[in-house]
Amino acid sequence: MPDPLPAELSRALSAASPRLGAFGHIQYFPEVDSTNDVALSLAARGAPEGTVVLADAQRAGRGRQGRAWFSPPGAGLYLSLVLRPASSTVLSLVTIAAGVAVVRGLSAATGLTLELKWPNDVVIGRPWRKIAGILSESASAGSQIDAVVVGIGVNLRRSAFPPEIADRASAIDMETDRPVDAAACVVEILAAMESMMQQLAAGDGLAIVDAWRGHGRSGFGAVVRWQDEQGPRRGVARDIDGTGALVVETDGRLERLVAGEVQWERLNRD
Repeated sequence: MPDPLPAELSRALSAASPRLGAFGHIQYFPEVDSTNDVALSLAARGAPEGTVVLADAQRAGRGRQGRAWFSPPGAGLYLSLVLRPASSTVLSLVTIAAGVAVVRGLSAATGLTLELKWPNDVVIGRPWRKIAGILSESASAGSQIDAVVVGIGVNLRRSAFPPEIADRASAIDMETDRPVDAAACVVEILAAMESMMQQLAAGDGLAIVDAWRGHGRSGFGAVVRWQDEQGPRRGVARDIDGTGALVVETDGRLERLVAGEVQWERLNRD
């Protein structure tokens, strides 16, 4: 069973209620194995779009490709949102929309200038340092996707990530050099997510893609590596297309990458 919301977060949600739409109600847990697992379970039992699961710590948080997401108590935001897209045509844009929402929300709450790295990382600075990640997972009913759960992990404090990745990770308190207002970060992310979902529902996918490009364009021109049935591949990131796929130039032609692991050369230029 969820616990009562922390008082500061409860006050912030109440004050921002008109901007939150369906995302104004949070189920809060001091600790869970994974907020995505809780949200997927709730979605399978019919939880409506906008259901939000928030935890202070995760025992088995995860990122893409099955990687562990370090989730110690009091160090980060670990939240998952249940979405129920009305059309299968917008499923590919959910992670893209969530990335825009996280960048906009954290920027509004902290004043930081953040960027997006395809497909799901929020980064800052040169070279890129990861400050948040997004993991989208689907819940199916028979052969149809019934819901999408978007998991968001944000490094609020330096203790949110282990020392061995300190050269490629950062946290909000490290970048602002002041105490973090965690409640403001939650509220602004949810408000931005509500705005993104309204655009998706209205069929305005191209505006979402353009918004992503605005936050992710610094990666265009960077070298990326990936592996497919042909073996190891290498190319230059050029754009994302209208479905959110990464467009790369390799051997004189353009290809679309829609899934799998992409390794980026670290961005050092201004």
